[in-house]
This record gives sequence, C-alpha cells and structure tokens, in this order.
Amino acid sequence: MTLLLVGAGSQAYREYLLRSVAKEYEVHLLADRAPLWEEPYLSGHTVVDTTDVTAMAEAVRGLPYEGVMTWDDTRVVHTAELARLLGLPGSPPEATLRCRDKWATREALRGAGVPQARSELVRSLPQARAAAALVGYPLVLKPRALNASTGVAKVDEPALLSSRFRLARGATAPGAVEVAPGDVLVEQYLDGPEISVDAAWYEGRMHPAFVARKECGFPPYFEETGHLVDAGDPLLTDPAVLDVVTAAHAAVGFTTGWTHTELRLTAEGPKVVEINARIGGDRIPDIGRLALGVDAALVAARVACGVRPDVRPDRRAVAAVRFHYPRADCIAREVVIDAPALPAPVDTALAIALPGQELRLPPNGHVSSRYALVTAVGATHEECRSALDKASTAVRLEVLRTL
Repeated sequence: MTLLLVGAGSQAYREYLLRSVAKEYEVHLLADRAPLWEEPYLSGHTVVDTTDVTAMAEAVRGLPYEGVMTWDDTRVVHTAELARLLGLPGSPPEATLRCRDKWATREALRGAGVPQARSELVRSLPQARAAAALVGYPLVLKPRALNASTGVAKVDEPALLSSRFRLARGATAPGAVEVAPGDVLVEQYLDGPEISVDAAWYEGRMHPAFVARKECGFPPYFEETGHLVDAGDPLLTDPAVLDVVTAAHAAVGFTTGWTHTELRLTAEGPKVVEINARIGGDRIPDIGRLALGVDAALVAARVACGVRPDVRPDRRAVAAVRFHYPRADCIAREVVIDAPALPAPVDTALAIALPGQELRLPPNGHVSSRYALVTAVGATHEECRSALDKASTAVRLEVLRTL
C-alpha cells in the first residue's frame, strides 16, 4: 500500500515516525526539496510546492495511493485539501483550518460553550491595551497561527504589555502561510498543570492514545523543556478531560485523523489551550510508544488510509523526554554524548545542534536553542526523572563562543 506523506520535518524530531510508517507502507514523499535522511524510508518522492494543492495532485497522478498524511503543522490544511481533492479519508479542510487558526478555534469553542480561556483578537497596541482591560492580568499574548510557543509570553502587569506585544506581533515561522501574520490573541492566563492528549479520530469518534504531562521553563515564555507519559495516568480515562476534548473537536468539525490537544487543568476543570491537527511533536509520540506500546505514526497512517484505529496499549510503563539548553546564547562547537555513562533507563540520547549552529534562548530562540534530547523509560515517574538527571552529566555542549 502506498501512503502519500506531505513533508517529513526535521530528522531529530520526525525520523522515528517515518521509520515506523515505512515498515508497513510504501511511502511517497511530497516535499519542497529532494530527500536527504528520508531516502532509506521512501518508495519514491516528488519535489513540488507543497502549498500548491493542485500541483501535488498532479504530481501523484497514476500512483496507487491509499491515503495522505502530514505531521507538519504548516501543511495540515494543504494536506486536508489534497485528501478532499483525491477522494481520500480525512477531516474537512475547513475544520483543519479552524485548528490551525487559533482565533477560529476560540470562536468555534465559544459558540459551542467548550471551556477555554477568554480571548480577544487585536492588531495594534491600543487594541491590546483595551483587550487587556477586559481580560485582566495576568494574561497571555500569542500569535494567531504559529507553533512551538513562538512569540507566546505571559504578561503580569501593564508595564510589560508593550514590549511583549511587539514580540508576539513580530514573531514569524517558516512555512506559515494560511493566516496573515500580525494578528495577536490577548488571552486569560490559565493556571494549573498543562497536559496534552494525543488521539486518533475516526468518523467523529475519539480514540485517546496517551496523555503527556508538560514541563515548561524560561518564564515568562512557555518553552517546553520536557514531557512525561504514564500508562497508568488517570487522565487518560478521566471523563472531564475526554468530554472537553470531544466537545472541542465537534465544535471545530474535526472527524478523521490524529490530533494533539493541549489543555490546562484549572481549578474550574480542564480548559482547552489549542488543538493541533497532527501528531504531537517534541518526541511525545516516542515516549507514548515507550510507555504504552501505541505507535502513533502507524495508527495515524492507517486512519489516513481508512482503517479504524486500534490504540489499545500492550505495556504499562512511564516514559519521559528532556531537552537540553545552553546556559547562555552561544555558537555550538560540538555536542558530546558519553554513551557508556548513560544510566540504564535511558532509551535515546540524541545530539540536535550542529557544529557552528547559533543557539539563542527565549525570547530570541525557542526549540531551535536545544542542543540535545534524552528519553528514558521506567516503572515510575521518579525512576524516569532520576535517569534524566543522571544523563545530564553524560551530555555535554562544547561552545565555540558565547553571543
């Protein structure tokens, strides 16, 4: 069976997904460049403008494809449009755009009464000040349609609004084309732990796969520094969480595919932060597999080909990922990993930064400032976190110079 894949993403964060899918499917890659690290996993590829849905459809004419998918945030809408054009399974492009466009998400959820943060859309600093008076402090500023927490910042008092509004309004990301840049959301700050729910969707029914507990750093920014998945997490079957996620997807109209939904567990109950119409990033699917045995990439590929999902776990463990950041902005010389010194629970220790790469901490850099990642699996939260602590001494960044 042939699966069309729109974009492969970065090797550090997405290779394991492609490797998994390629074990069951012939994968034909549609991408803006010729394959590099992707080559061993492909049955074929076409270099094509992946924002041009008609061109992609023409490029695959004659191929025996059964489905199309992407795990690239900036191509989820184009992929949904391609699925519709080719008559393949998937959610309506309009629903996918409502996930991609955070303001459209807010409006859809508000209309359906789904718990979420109060939010106001603004385009100027005077509008932001007026919205802040309505929302109240502390509040959060975020760009309308970017990912990886780019440009997102907490604002505790009016004196900080101007500088952080400029940050949010000026934030950009490669490939973000569906929503014009510049719009900013002024949102109520939701207190409480942040989680994500990865789930397969088939004909409007949710099949929850795993819940990740998020760890953030570098306040007032929301840099995701790690995640933990516990196969025994009661949130995976918590009616309050599942009801909110189900209602949110009904509100935006998402019916078939895979989503990564972020929520805050507030004193008033779970509230939606955002819905991402793709597999979770940050190696969350990897630790989900380590903890529960659920292969998100393979399940998502099957759903894209019209197969009912099966996310029943076949193991019960705890797994976590931690990202390593420099102490200050710098240029990397080399990332050195002392493999023999890694503790036994470590599953993967991977260098991310390349020699000569600039690493800038938030707000000047976000996920691009990471120089390594480490995953671990064990029987308890404590075992995982202890292994990640010990592994930090075996992963070293050699700095060419500070910036």
